[in-house]
Amino acid sequence: MKNLFDNTQVAFSLKSDTELNRAYFLFKIIANKPLVLIGTVVTNFALKANLPIEGLIRTTVFDHFCGGVSEEDCIAVIDKMFTKGVCSVLDYAVEGKEEEEEFDRVLEKTLRLITFAKEKTAIPFAVFKPTAFGRLELYQAISEKKISLSEIEEWNRVVARFDKVSKAAYDNDVALLIDAEESWMQCAVDDLVADMMRKYNKTKSIVFNTLQMYRWDRLEYLQKLHKKAKNEGFHIGIKLVRGAYMEKEIKRSEEMEYLSPLCATKADTDENYNVALRYMIDNIDSVAVFAGTHNESSTYYLMRLMQEMKLKNNDSRIWFGQLYGMSDNISFNLGANGYNVAKYLPFGPVKDVMPYLIRRAEENTSVAGQTTRELKMIKMERNRRKGR
Repeated sequence: MKNLFDNTQVAFSLKSDTELNRAYFLFKIIANKPLVLIGTVVTNFALKANLPIEGLIRTTVFDHFCGGVSEEDCIAVIDKMFTKGVCSVLDYAVEGKEEEEEFDRVLEKTLRLITFAKEKTAIPFAVFKPTAFGRLELYQAISEKKISLSEIEEWNRVVARFDKVSKAAYDNDVALLIDAEESWMQCAVDDLVADMMRKYNKTKSIVFNTLQMYRWDRLEYLQKLHKKAKNEGFHIGIKLVRGAYMEKEIKRSEEMEYLSPLCATKADTDENYNVALRYMIDNIDSVAVFAGTHNESSTYYLMRLMQEMKLKNNDSRIWFGQLYGMSDNISFNLGANGYNVAKYLPFGPVKDVMPYLIRRAEENTSVAGQTTRELKMIKMERNRRKGR
């Protein structure tokens, strides 16, 4: 098992020399924080001014991190990755919309994606963000129990959207990942997703909540949810990640002078993540886990836990997940060794997906070591190919 993820020939088997060189160029840029900040400002200005830069974006950063502009446009990428044992999770990555019509439009898109996934073995999950179905401020009001009378009807529409998509996932036997967002709106999401689990996870995990383990309270939440599930007779599905809103969480807690919800150190986060993995594998009879991680140590740890429990590599209750365009050394080597692994495959109109791409670049810049590892692997593969 050791050094499994160093096999760059397997990791980049789908990338041409041109695509590999593009990846190297992109991660060199992402490694430069000032350049990312400048590029973000310039790109936003150019798009708002309707300057003709979408073609350039499409052939560089978009094609590296996204599957296409529509689900049909993604099929070639989906099929190609599946030949290497890597599945896809189609992620409609349009962010920042706050109109009711837009929420209903994303609901219909998610329902179509569930139907689309039902027909393709290569797409085992559907996914959506809570703020694609309702305003962040509304979730916050529910979380803080400060909802006004005028917002009750609006919240009922959010609940109805969650229920409609969860029922569709259940009816079509397609697992549904519900992403986590900012801590100050998450209580409302947690309660709503637990209701969906109670309703649709009677015999197996269909609906999955997401736990961000850079939060020190998430392990306790997991244990309480599992206890509730055992008492009430339903399964839980958990997508486990480290977290994606660190700078925003720190800034808000400092400005509003409350205890930060984040672990004190990176080591504490890593420990929190791995303890949660251990807990779920120890209770695998009533739990399903989607381990969303780019961390090699946690990936090896989960693989060892599976061995200890004598679980098959392709146990249907256990999935590994990474983002498209990142950590190919993990994804494709897992696939080559028979593990269940899926890439989050963002898609959508180029202009609408830019907020996602900018957030992804900023996260890569702020996460210590991520970009360095990507560049190291790409360099190894370029050198291997030169020596062929």
